[in-house]
Parts: sequence; C-alpha cells; structure tokens
Amino acid sequence: MKIPDKGLKKEDVLKALKSYKGQDPDWKSGRVLGYIYYPGDKAQDVIDEAYTMYLTENALDPSTFPSTLRLENEVVGMVAHLLRGDENVVGNFTSGGTESLILAVKTARDYARTTRPHIREPEMVLPVTAHASFYKAAHYLNVKPVITPVHDDSFLADVDAMRDAITDNTILLVGSAPGYAHGVVDPISEIAKLAQEKDLLCHVDGCVGGIHLSYMRKLGIRVPEFDFTVPGVTSISADLHKYGYAAKGASVVLYKNKELRKHQIFACSRWTGYTVINAAVTSSKTAGPMAAAWAVMSYIGDEGYMKIVREVMEATQIVIDGINRIDGLQVLGEPNMCMFSFASTSQKINVYRLADALKTKGWFLQPQFKRANSPANLHISMNRSTVHQAKTFLKVFEDTIEELKHEEVDDKTKELQAELEKLSIKFDDETFFKLAGMAGVTGTELPDKMETINQIMEVLPYDVSEWILIEYLNNLMIPGEK
Repeated sequence: MKIPDKGLKKEDVLKALKSYKGQDPDWKSGRVLGYIYYPGDKAQDVIDEAYTMYLTENALDPSTFPSTLRLENEVVGMVAHLLRGDENVVGNFTSGGTESLILAVKTARDYARTTRPHIREPEMVLPVTAHASFYKAAHYLNVKPVITPVHDDSFLADVDAMRDAITDNTILLVGSAPGYAHGVVDPISEIAKLAQEKDLLCHVDGCVGGIHLSYMRKLGIRVPEFDFTVPGVTSISADLHKYGYAAKGASVVLYKNKELRKHQIFACSRWTGYTVINAAVTSSKTAGPMAAAWAVMSYIGDEGYMKIVREVMEATQIVIDGINRIDGLQVLGEPNMCMFSFASTSQKINVYRLADALKTKGWFLQPQFKRANSPANLHISMNRSTVHQAKTFLKVFEDTIEELKHEEVDDKTKELQAELEKLSIKFDDETFFKLAGMAGVTGTELPDKMETINQIMEVLPYDVSEWILIEYLNNLMIPGEK
C-alpha cells in the first residue's frame, strides 16, 4: 500500500472507508454484547459534534489551549463527585482504562521510591481476576505482579491470600469494581483496610463499573462499597467510554490528594526543545474525546443516567434469568451489575462453538478461557443499546443451544489436547505455523471461526499461548496490497 499518486476525490475516499466497514458488525443494532457502549442516536449526535469541535486542539499544552485544561478539570470533577471524593481528590483524563491503570501503577512505584527507597524490586498484589492491563503495567514499569486466588463460585478476591502475599517489597494492593470477567465487585473495604494496616496504597479498578455502580447506588440498588468513602482507598480508575457512554478513548484516574498524584507527572526541561510536562502517558493528543466526554455527561445528566441504568439492569436480569433456566448452563458468581459470564455445567455445550454459531446469526459474545477456578465461558456486557434486544437475544440463544446439543464435540477437543501434549514446544516459526495449522489458521487473514483456536489456546501453557498471540499479531499487521 502506498499514498496515491494523485489525491482522490472526497466522495471516493468516503466510499472506500464505508466499504472497509462492510465486514464490521452493526454496533447500533444491540447485537454486539461487548466492546461497544452506544448511548442512542440523539446523544451520539452531541458526542460527534463535540468531538469534531475539538478534533484539532492539542491537549499537550493547556497554556496554549486553556479550554482543554478547563474541560479536563470539569470532567475529572464530575467523576470525582460521583465517586464521592472530597475536596482533596484530584485526577486526570486518559485515553482509556489501560492508560489509567498504567498511571496508577507508575504512581505507586514512584511514590515508593520516595517513601520506601530501600525497595529495589517493587511488587503489587492483585487477584487473578484483575484486568490484564495490570500485567501490561507490570511489564512496562518493571513491577512484579503477585497473583492471588479468588474464592470458588463467588470469584471474589481472597483477602487472606492477599495478606499472605504481602512482602517487604509490596507497594500496592488492587481490587476490582467489578472484575470484567464475572462482573463481581471485590471486597474493597477489606482490601483497603489491609492496605491501611500495612501502610500500602490501594487502587480500585472501577474502569467498567465506576459510573454504572455509582448510579445504581443513587437508585437505591444495593452495591458493595468501593469508592472514596472507603477508608484506605487511595486511587480509582473509571472509564467514561464504557458506562459513561462517551466516545473512545476516555477514562479518568483519580487520587486521594495531589501529594500522591504528583508521582504520576513527568517533566523534562533538559533537551534542546520545548519544555515537556505530561500528567498522563501521551503528549500531543486531540482534545476531541475530552470534549465529547464533557458533552455527553452534561447532555445525559444524573436523571438520564439513572434512567439508563434502571433499564439496563432490568434487561440484564431478564437475560441472566433466561440463561440460568437453560439446562446445562449457569451464570458464574453473583454479578453486581450489567456484565456477567456463563459456562456449561455439562459436556453437552461447547461455549466456543456456541459463540461461533451465534456470530453466524449476527450476535457477538466474548469467549473467555478456562483459567484458575473459572471455567471456559462466554461474557456478556449489557448496555443501553442492548436493552430492547434482551428477549430477542434469548429466543435466538435458546434455539442455538438446542441445535448444538445434538452435535458431538468432546472427541475433537480430546484429540487436540492429546496432540498438544505430544508436541515439543519451541519458540520458533516452525512451531508457530504448526500450531496455527492445527487451529485451522493459514495466511494472514482473520479467521471466521474461533472454536478450535480457543480450544488450543486454552490448554497451552501461559507463556506459550502469549507467545503465539504475539507471533500471530506480528504476522497479521503487515502493510501490503489489499
């Protein structure tokens, strides 16, 4: 692929882009039960206009574009108020939950460098259900993740296990509100109390739940305590592009006070160019997501959010009840909000095959591998756009289950597992392409079906499966003639 010799006409450019989107799912339909959080056409129009209004303004330097500083402070203030922070709580706008979590870990690491300089190999303690972005932060920042188990059936963090995992090198404890995989809120009060006892920082990952759970509380729905009213909580992350219904990428990371937050900030005045000071990871960045987040929160308002949350929770209960009524399926744990996962309680239903079958009918669910005490399962995130589809989804879902019950799946799985056990795993191209071939993946095209791929990935050792994922993406993302 190269830049055209002569520029294309506007209509040709837009026509080409529309054709590229031809294979993407219709995210407005309410059939994509993950990835997308759509607020409806009216709110989307406000988002689009606000985003493009600030598309070019550079949030790198608020002294040049002071409106970007005002937008950031006001967005942070709205979220801090919702999470019941006092006048000392501060924070920053980020590109998403991953950046927010990286910054929280970076702050903990640098705070420890100041307050506990004897630590040379910092560690953070987190339940196995904590988001993958913590592992990414650990990888980038050279902080060791110490993983602890969660309780069987409930999937809640085991606080006693977290206590046992604390060492002289521990700098941070982590809890989720909720954990993405199962939608359950960790016992934040207990984790934060432990952090206080050990003089440690405590981060609450409220990326998916910070906004939604807060409005559930406002509606009088019982929600486990997780915000700044919990003694010992020192930082919270909350995504706005999920249940705040803002445009991507929009998240906020908040700290108990500015004395803690200062360890997040980077500054450089020692090179020959302009002075650099960054509150977050990125430097130059469009102010579009920030303006869009401000706009949608202002447009929807408290009353609007509570209406959305009420409707979403009612639809969520319909789907959960419907799945639990199906013989051989069970929703995992006791979800605290509108995201949850379900697994097969028998050998009759292969959830990976179920995901592929539903995809052929236009419904998109997220497969999740068997890990620790969590079986192979499918994840569902309900949101405003899926509310009207709840009963329709259940009908399609039940019909698909009946179809799959008549298919044999165990022998193929066992054969794959047996072959993998015999395979000598070497980190080389030959092994990669052999495994890819076993999974039915050839070339660099995205596969239509994921069942076999998921079965293979699930049984491989973690380091091998992660290596394969890296190799696959490295081979997939190669520019060329399309």
